[in-house]
Amino acid sequence: MLTIHAPAKINWLLNVAGKRDDGYHDIVSLMQCVTLNDTLTIEDSDDLEVVADSDIPLRDNLVYKAALLMKAGRGAGFGAKITLKKEIPMAAGLGGGSSDAARTLVALNHFWNVNLTLRELAGLGEMLGSDVPFFLYGPVAVVEGRGEIVTPVTLGASYALVLARPPIEVSTAWAYSQVENNTGSGKVLTKGDNNIKLFCQALETRDFSLLSSLRRNDLESLVEKRHPVIGEIKGQLTIEGAVFSAMSGSGPTVFGLFPSREEAERALPKLSPNWCRVVETVASGG
Repeated sequence: MLTIHAPAKINWLLNVAGKRDDGYHDIVSLMQCVTLNDTLTIEDSDDLEVVADSDIPLRDNLVYKAALLMKAGRGAGFGAKITLKKEIPMAAGLGGGSSDAARTLVALNHFWNVNLTLRELAGLGEMLGSDVPFFLYGPVAVVEGRGEIVTPVTLGASYALVLARPPIEVSTAWAYSQVENNTGSGKVLTKGDNNIKLFCQALETRDFSLLSSLRRNDLESLVEKRHPVIGEIKGQLTIEGAVFSAMSGSGPTVFGLFPSREEAERALPKLSPNWCRVVETVASGG
């Protein structure tokens, strides 16, 4: 039996550039994993079986799709029973499904002794979802293109966050379509952009005023216009002591950065009736 954890992520920064020929958008994003995890358990089985505590149809389950990709071309003898226990809320902007898929690739690569390289696993990950490659290279990285260009970043600081997901649904496709209808989003970031470097430096030095001045998610104002609760949560987080707050990805989860875990814990009751958790960012080594 093999047990592996699949972490959630936040987007510290998210710049959406033009639409690509393949229908996706080019992005530049600074992503970081947090200490909220789904759990995958893999056992021997003659067949390929996925058991999940969610109502996602099997054909749409990214764990199942990842397992099928790993099994393809390797013969009928490869089987496994994969049990998925969800803690990361679905459709929340936290990358839960993509993380599950990435960890499935890694786990089955080991479990079946397939011996694919990380680059080869990332190639499979691109076929499953835009965020999947990040979870293979994380915990902190600049992500570009449609998500396939991942540059790991060294970030030693760890922070306490409050995650708050309001009870609304935001279609990722809809959110990105709104970018096309809004011009003047400003300068397009690149991984060498000074703002990304400054943002990482501000995280390391706990320069919260600089962090706030560099805050950017090109989808946030568009989603907030349709769902004002996003702005309400950010405001409440600030009232409760958050020194930085933003929407993660295409939402609807909002996160607030607090100077300490104790302060984050004290803020938690004020964020109901939203789904809420206190987590910490996962630091990366050199």
